[in-house]
Amino acid sequence: MASRRDLANAIRALSMDAVQQANSGHPGAPMGMADIAEVLWNDYLSHNPTDPTWANRDRFVLSNGHGSMLLYSLLHLSGYDLPIAEIKNFRQLHSKTPGHPEYGYAPGVETTTGPLGQGISNAVGMALAEKVLAGQFNRSGHDIVDHQTYTFLGDGCLMEGISHEVCSLAGTLKLGKLTAFYDDNGISIDGEVEGWFSDDTPQRFESYGWHVIANVDGHDSAAIKAAIDAAHAETDKPTLICCKTIIGFGSPNKQGKEDCHGAALGVDEVALTRAELGWEHAPFDIPADHYAGWNAVDKGQAAQAAWNERLVAYRAAHPQLAAEFERRISGDLPADFSAQADAYIQQCQDDMEKVASRKASQNCLNAYGPLLPELLGGSADLAGSNLTLWSGSRDISGDNADGNYIYYGVREFGMSAMMNGIALHGGFINYGATFLMFMEYARNAVRMAALMKQQSIFVYTHDSIGLGEDGPTHQPVEQLSALRSTPNLHTWRPCDTVESAVCWKSAIERRDGPAALVFSRQGLTPMPRSKKQVAAIARGGYVLHDCDAPQAILIATGSEVELAMQAAEQLVDKGILVRVVSMPCAEIFAEQDADYRDSVLLPSVRARVAVEALHADYWYKFVGLDGRVIGMRSFGESAPGGELMKEFGFTVDNVIANVLDVVG
Repeated sequence: MASRRDLANAIRALSMDAVQQANSGHPGAPMGMADIAEVLWNDYLSHNPTDPTWANRDRFVLSNGHGSMLLYSLLHLSGYDLPIAEIKNFRQLHSKTPGHPEYGYAPGVETTTGPLGQGISNAVGMALAEKVLAGQFNRSGHDIVDHQTYTFLGDGCLMEGISHEVCSLAGTLKLGKLTAFYDDNGISIDGEVEGWFSDDTPQRFESYGWHVIANVDGHDSAAIKAAIDAAHAETDKPTLICCKTIIGFGSPNKQGKEDCHGAALGVDEVALTRAELGWEHAPFDIPADHYAGWNAVDKGQAAQAAWNERLVAYRAAHPQLAAEFERRISGDLPADFSAQADAYIQQCQDDMEKVASRKASQNCLNAYGPLLPELLGGSADLAGSNLTLWSGSRDISGDNADGNYIYYGVREFGMSAMMNGIALHGGFINYGATFLMFMEYARNAVRMAALMKQQSIFVYTHDSIGLGEDGPTHQPVEQLSALRSTPNLHTWRPCDTVESAVCWKSAIERRDGPAALVFSRQGLTPMPRSKKQVAAIARGGYVLHDCDAPQAILIATGSEVELAMQAAEQLVDKGILVRVVSMPCAEIFAEQDADYRDSVLLPSVRARVAVEALHADYWYKFVGLDGRVIGMRSFGESAPGGELMKEFGFTVDNVIANVLDVVG
């Protein structure tokens, strides 16, 4: 029977061999954390390699994602469908073992990590999801939701500001089933971190309200095991286990140095390391007794079978709750959601209410919320401005998990990354809000949601210079361009209550990516529409106002749709016939077939003007170089919103002048 150190050395061997073969990668972290991983995965982690999506599995997140070979080694050794051929194919095109862990490539990878700090943030979101789901569904004698979240992280994760945001909140929310292992090796890419990272990390986490276990020898299996037992004994606080490790453990000439952080050890050093570790096997050759020591299939299947029996008992005791739990875990919407949402959309059209679209968004939450018990919302300290609270909102706190609303505090980046963790966990449709301007703090988490195809709904209000007196620091200009240029992200900017209701429905029904819903502070005039036009909103762009033989096309979004409609009406008096196209989601419009796109933006009409009180450049893809764009080419100013609209040319007269110019 292989010893613990032998089992850990299998990780070290696979990691250094794969990195060496690729001549690219990070062997240091996997070799340094191998002993910790061996204890956690063999003695504690509840998972089933034959069913990586088992709902009650423990979650494991490698926040220091550059050490990806640690995770790939663990998945391969413990019995996941990740054969040795994929280990040999590390960092190669179309392999299941990319340079950083990518969600959806290898089974068992819970999230995409690499941008440091986001893995721990995802883990906090997963732990919160577990706590809330347990609060909503567990009943006396039936703990149907009961699993741990574990994460590995390094100095880099702790230096990133996002770690402060999420770890502070994790302590406040008393996420007692979250355990983080800090790889305290004192080394980063530039060398010894004491020159730029001298924080007292244990005290820092104690101040957050964490249970901290300091000075654990990360190469002593007994010490690691004792630390994990102590972590599990503390159920009211998350735990940080500070593990003293040697980066590149086993490499005679490079361990403990930055040399092994982000580069292959080299052929000669790999041979010396084999000798140092007593590893007498050829590259990628793992002995049968090592595989046997690692194999988690039987144990995992038994754990899932035991949980399935608990689920049967739960169904018998609480049939309605069980049915709802299984629906939510499967990701299915209530059967009547679509029909009821369509009825609400038509009601909005019939009511023709003039409100700010942020208020329209809140109205949508009040309409859709009662239909969706899985709806989990929040805001980054702007609930009263974002209007994200609805009549059924119930606060989540450290002492109350049976809620559906999270007060994230001023933590836009942390909120967004936690949302991704919640989405990855499953059982919820979650949204989080801030001002559009402050998506800048969160942009990388938004990108990660799109990259992982996760259903995070990002709600952004105060959508343009129209918010007024707060000035250019709060007035978004270039932010929509950034959102629209992000692959797999649907960015909506609705013009009234009806388009707001449609964009919420679209975001809720979409299962393969995130949405950004962008809403106004100022009131928006409702637009008249036929039922056919209402149905067309979901296609991203549609003809809102038409005429026979249009000479020009006006394209607008949000608050500027009204401006375009007013200009079209007045242009008739000047003998110019204009079609008005509302385009609340340009990405969805671009996904439509060519016939539909051409039916909206007539190829024969080259005289086109786009109007949007944000950055101008995006719209040239629709108007062409011979068209005109009325947009922002500078930052805003501090003044009442109406005055700013005049100052920057968002007036009927200017729209008319541009149409006349382009018509010629």
